[in-house]
Amino acid sequence: MRIGMVGSGYVGLVSGACFADFGHEVCCVDKDPAKIAALNRGEIPIFEPGLAELVAKNVREGRLTFTTDLSGAVAAAAAVFIAVGTPSRRGDGHADLSFVHQAAREIAAALAGYTVVVTKSTVPVGTGDEVERIIRETRPDADFAVVSNPEFLREGAAIADFKRPDRIVIGAEDARAAQLMTELYRPLYLNQAPLIVTSRRTAELTKYAANAFLATKITFINEIANLCEQVGANVQDVARGIGLDNRIGTKFLHAGPGYGGSCFPKDTLALIKTAQDYEAPVRIVETVAAVNDQRKRAMGRKVIAACGGTVRGETIAVLGLTFKPNTDDMREAPSIDVIRTLQDAGARIRAYDPEGMAAARAVLSEVEYARDPYDCARGAAALVIVTEWDMFRALDLARLKAALARPIVVDLRNIYRPDDMKRNGFAYVSIGRPKILPAPSLEASEPSRVEIEDTRALATTA
Repeated sequence: MRIGMVGSGYVGLVSGACFADFGHEVCCVDKDPAKIAALNRGEIPIFEPGLAELVAKNVREGRLTFTTDLSGAVAAAAAVFIAVGTPSRRGDGHADLSFVHQAAREIAAALAGYTVVVTKSTVPVGTGDEVERIIRETRPDADFAVVSNPEFLREGAAIADFKRPDRIVIGAEDARAAQLMTELYRPLYLNQAPLIVTSRRTAELTKYAANAFLATKITFINEIANLCEQVGANVQDVARGIGLDNRIGTKFLHAGPGYGGSCFPKDTLALIKTAQDYEAPVRIVETVAAVNDQRKRAMGRKVIAACGGTVRGETIAVLGLTFKPNTDDMREAPSIDVIRTLQDAGARIRAYDPEGMAAARAVLSEVEYARDPYDCARGAAALVIVTEWDMFRALDLARLKAALARPIVVDLRNIYRPDDMKRNGFAYVSIGRPKILPAPSLEASEPSRVEIEDTRALATTA
C-alpha cells in the first residue's frame, strides 16, 4: 500500500520507517528543505536507537522516500497520515492545532481518488470532525474519510513499540476506512496485536486518557516516596508490594524527579483544558499536573538540603539532562528546573549527558559541559543523578569519590543501593529511601524541613 506521511518529526519518521519495513511504500513529507535534504543524505535529525539503520535499510530497498512535494505524495497515496506537532498553545494551554489544520487544507487540494486521511498526531476530541470539515469545505467533490489512529510510542523504545504494540486503536466512522486501516496494520494483527475499532472521538480521547493515567501513576508513587522519607519506609519495596497486584501492575511506579518529555506535560494540560471546555473537569489530572510541576524545583531544593543548606559559590555536577534515557529530547526535562533552582541559589553547574548536551545548550544558560561522568564530578561539592542512562549505573565509585570535592551523591533515580554507597564512604540521598549521612554538615542541615514544606505547599495547591 502507498502511504503519505505529512510531517517527518519523531512520530512521522518512526511510523514511516516502520510501515516501510512492513513492505508498504512510504513517502515522508516535510516543509523544511534542509531536513529533507539531510534525510536524503541519510542523516537522522533525532536520536532514537535503531532508527538510522531502519531508515537506511528501507531507503536502500526503495520503500521509503523523502520530499517537500506534498501534492505528489498525497495524490499517489491510499492513506495519508497527519503527523505534525500539536504543542501547547501559549497563553491558555490548549493544544495548538494550527499545523494540523494547515495540513488538512493542503491534503484536500491534492486528493485524487478515495483516500483515508489519518490523524496520527495527538489531538483533542473533535479534531477529526474539524479536519473532515476543512477538507470538505476545500474540496466538496473529494472522496475521502478521516480516521483517528493515535500513536503510543515511547521515546527510546519507539521501534519496538510500533512493531510489538500493546494495542492498535482505530477511530473510524466509515466502514471502508476501517477495512483499509485493518489491512494496513495486517502484519501486526497477524501477530495477535489487539486491534480496536472505535468511533473517531473515542479514539482521540483514548490517547489522552492513557497518558493522563500513566502520569497519575508516576505522580502517585512520587508522593508516596515523600511519605516514605518522613516515616522511614522504602518506596521501592512499597512499589513492588503494590505493583505485584495485577490490578495495579509494576510499570510507571518508579519514584523520581517528576515526568517530562513531549507527551505527558502537554497532553495532561490539553485534557484539562478540554474537560473544562465541556464543563466536565478532571480534578485528579489537574492535581497531577500541579504536583508534578512543583516537584521538579523541589528536587533542586533537595540537593541544596543535602549540601548543608547552601550551594552558593559551589560547583554541582549533574549527570543526565534529557527527560529520559535513550533520547536527545530536552522538552520539559526535570533537569531544567533542577538546574535553574540550583543556579538561583548561587551554584555553578557542570553537566554531562551522552546525547542531550547539544539540545540542552538551547534551553540552559551558564552551564559547563563535561567530557564524561568523572570530568563532570571533578572538584564538585555534590553529584546529582537526574537521568538514569545505563552508563551511569555502574560508575567506578572509588574514582568518582576521588574526583568530588565532597563525597555527596543525590540520586534522583534510585539507581544505586544505599548500603553500597555507605560502604564506599558517600553521603547518599535518594528518593523515598533512608538517607546515608556520614558527613556532620549533612546531619545538621535538617533536609526534611524543606521536604515537609514542599509537601505542605503541594497539599495547599491540591
